[in-house]
Amino acid sequence: MDEVKDISLENVSADDERYMRMALREAEKAFDEGEIPIGCVVVKDGVVIGRGHNQVEMLKDSTAHAEILAIGTASAKIENWRLDGATLYVTLEPCPMCAGAILNGRLTRVVYGSPDTRFGGCGTTVDVITGNALKREVRVTGGILADECLGLLKAFFQKMRLEKGDSGNKGVEPSAQL
Repeated sequence: MDEVKDISLENVSADDERYMRMALREAEKAFDEGEIPIGCVVVKDGVVIGRGHNQVEMLKDSTAHAEILAIGTASAKIENWRLDGATLYVTLEPCPMCAGAILNGRLTRVVYGSPDTRFGGCGTTVDVITGNALKREVRVTGGILADECLGLLKAFFQKMRLEKGDSGNKGVEPSAQL
């Protein structure tokens, strides 16, 4: 089993782990609802102003990603779509759609747990944030509680495979799985 190690980067605050744990609690809500377990919180001036977890299936909305919902609740809370000075904490690296919303919402910083090697929009697969056409500066920090974030995703997909009767070991004899 490949493990993703937490990485130390510049500008990591002492609160990053605390807020990522809050995002993990949001991801657990998604897990319990049968959604891909990604959670997010938005923090400004030390206060959580927005929360969200994936609700794509429940809302039948392909844009109901944790980040989009958290940005929406944060904007409603402060009654302003401009989230200057806010930090978004999310358990999985934002996809390109969510990275675009981060730019449009004018968030200052993104902190993610696990990198997304398929759809990561903050540098792992594509980089929507750095050198963006809007000329907005957003600091990105990855790898905070990465093993825990990735572990929850792996547990979810394993559960889904088992519920569908798929062990995840295609082409392997059941006795060889032991």
